[in-house]
Parts: sequence; structure tokens; C-alpha cells
Amino acid sequence: MTTIRLISPVDGSVFAERTALAHEAAEAAVTRARGAQRDWARVPLDERVAKVMAGVAALEAEAAAVVPELAWQMGRPVRYGGEFGGMRERADYMAGIATEALADSVIENGARFRRVLAREPMGVVFVIAPWNYPYLTAMNTIVPTLIAGNAVVLKHASQTLLVGERIAAAMHRGGVPEEVCQNLLLDHAVTEHLIAGRNFGFVNFTGSVGGGQAIERAAAGTFTALGLELGGKDPGYVRADADLDAAVDGLMDGAMFNAGQCCCGIERIYVHESLYDAFVEKAAEWVHGLKLGNPFDPETTLGPMAHARFAQLVRGQVAEAVGAGARALIDPARFPTDDGGAYLAPQLLVDVDHSMRVMREESFGPVAGIMKVKDDAEAVRLMNDSPYGLTASVWTADVDTAAEIGAQIETGTVFMNRCDYLDPALCWTGCKDTGRGAALSVLGYHSVTRPKSYHLKKGAA
Repeated sequence: MTTIRLISPVDGSVFAERTALAHEAAEAAVTRARGAQRDWARVPLDERVAKVMAGVAALEAEAAAVVPELAWQMGRPVRYGGEFGGMRERADYMAGIATEALADSVIENGARFRRVLAREPMGVVFVIAPWNYPYLTAMNTIVPTLIAGNAVVLKHASQTLLVGERIAAAMHRGGVPEEVCQNLLLDHAVTEHLIAGRNFGFVNFTGSVGGGQAIERAAAGTFTALGLELGGKDPGYVRADADLDAAVDGLMDGAMFNAGQCCCGIERIYVHESLYDAFVEKAAEWVHGLKLGNPFDPETTLGPMAHARFAQLVRGQVAEAVGAGARALIDPARFPTDDGGAYLAPQLLVDVDHSMRVMREESFGPVAGIMKVKDDAEAVRLMNDSPYGLTASVWTADVDTAAEIGAQIETGTVFMNRCDYLDPALCWTGCKDTGRGAALSVLGYHSVTRPKSYHLKKGAA
């Protein structure tokens, strides 16, 4: 039997451990979910919505315990609270559009024919959630999945082992039946076994490119629908007409918040040559104002990365870049709490290029490279010179130009004068190695339902 251990980045201690389910027990749990789903789908939509939203409220009521628990699990400073503001915004929106999004489309209802295009639940939906925003990312899928009449099997990341337990328990308190929303403790082998066994109508995975490839291999030949949000290397572009101070503040927050461990965090910045020197100076000043330290200290603005090995990856990228000619703007001496382990000083790099790993591969840490560009065309070329495509951020005073630039960028979302945000009314999606699928918006409901057509001829003639 596999023991799953959660090593806290705060002090390296074992914060929690659980025993993973064996194949047989996991399959039995999915079988129970499949049986319970049929009854859940027959519950009227407004009642399903009410129970799911009661579950969201039950989770919010635990904020006082969840915030420090998250700090222990993945290192986010307590001063930022939990993820419940964003979770509530997205849940409210998805609940609000459920009736329209799931409604039948009546093509014809005449004397001879009734023709209807309906949406039907996928059955059991498998949600494999990440640790970086463990409540937000999981609930993005769980809320519309349950509302649409599916059952949920949740497998949460080992780094946030306790989050899945809290989500399932809150949903049960809200009135969602226990077998309809289950949190299962699974290792990789059992996870792949369940997928390969055609146990799910839909699998939603948020994580690494390698993890997504493993999911696709497990699902090969099963025709299981997949939603995959994988890696990212999101760029920001500061045009000559940008509000410089706003661009610095927005992009630095987008690069450094949550120790850079954001799916749509800013990792590459391209600045028009007319603003480049001023941007670099102000950005370095902004980052020097951060305080790295214990996440339970209310003055801390930058906690440890979720695991020491993640910090080591970033250190390696920075060291390689500096060795290849990049210049580090941030003095590590300003961050004496950098311990060589999970606590990592932030860094900005200039004199970088796309031959360097730090500008090419996902960092997922508090580091960003800054390059000078001469015009929009060069910025677009560099932004597209990446295997990833989740979001891109354009800073400009011209809305039309931002839209024109956005149309040329290979990405899932284009932001103007902001970054690192999910609008629940818009589809959250990516392209290239970032993955495939759609979350949030009406398309989020389409991901967890399938179309079903009714062609009904009235009478024998």
C-alpha cells in the first residue's frame, strides 16, 4: 500500500499523510459514484444548484482554519487569506447561467415534428486538481460538473492533501450526496488504471505537460473526453504608450504573487525600447520591496515555494542564464531568509534571450526575464516563440491596437492592462502544449455534458 506524505515547505516537516486506495477499493468507489449519479441527475436543476451553492458556503465558513492550513501545505502567506473571493465569484456566475447553459434548444415543435438539441451529463467526472490554487482550480470544474447532474471523483495533489477532504465534506454538508462527490486518495498507478478502465465520462487534469501526457496515454483507445490545462510561460508586452507605473505594478504582481506559482503567472516581459530603462529600474525597486519569510508572519509578502525541488529548478534556470550572459537585477542579500531550500529570493533578469531555459521553459517560480523590443511585430514574434499558450498581457492605451495584437498571439486569453485573472464569463482555455479544453463560461458546461438530439415524429403518417 502506498503512503502519501505531505511535506510542509514551511519547515520541512510531514504535515499530513494518508494511505492511498488499492485498485479494488478505488473501482468500488467509482461504481458507487456511477450508481448515485443517475439519481442525482433526476434531481431538479434548481435543487442541484441550491445544494452545490450551500456546499460552497459551507466551505467559505471554514476560512479561519483553511488559511493557515494552506500556508502549512503550500506556503502562501496568511496575509492574503484564502481563495474564497475568486471561488465565490466563479461559483456564483456558473450557478447563475446554469438554467440557460443547460436548457434544451428547441429547433421545431410543430404539428408533425418536435426536434430538440439537449445537453446530457457525462456521468462520472474525474477531477485531478493541482496544489497551487487548490480550491479555485478544483471548484472551477466541480461546481458546473455537479450542477449539470454528474458525479465527481476528486483526486487532489499530494502537496495539498487536505483540500480534497475539505471540499468533499463541505459539499456533503450542503446536501450533495456522499457518493455523488467523493475525494479519493490515489497514487499514479491507480489513477492511470481507473482512466484506462473507461471509468469516467470526462477527465479534467490541471498540472504539468508530463502529467497531461500520462493522462492521454492512459486514456488512449478509451475515447474518454479530456480537459487538460498544462504548462505555461505567459508573456507581457509593454507598448510605448503604456502607463508605466501601472504596467510595473501589474506585471510584477503577476510574476511574483504566490511565489510565482500561478498557472497564468507572468514569466516573460517584453518592453518597448522607449520605456525599457525606466521599466527595468522601477520593476527592480518593486521587487526589492517584497518580504520573503515565514508565511504566518503578517508582514511576509513572499512565502516559500511549495517544495524545495521546485525552488531548485528555478535556481538552476537563473544560474544557467547568468552563466550565459544574463544580468540579475535583484540583490539576494536583500533576502537573507533565502535558505537554499524552499525559501527562494525573487529575481528579475535582463540581457536574456530565447536560447536560455528561463525564457523558454516553465519556471513556475518568482523569476521573470525582461527583453527590449523595437515594435509590436518583434513583441508578437517573441511572445509566440514558445511551446505554450495560456494567456498574454498587453499594456497600452489603445483598445483597438490591443485587440489587433491579441489576434496575432497564439494564446487562450488576451488581457489588456491586467494579467493573472480568470473572468468566469469567458472561457478559460489554452493552446499548444498548454493543453486543450474549456473551463468556466457556458463552454465550461459544454465540457461536462454531451449533446443529445431528439427527432420526434408525431403520428404514423
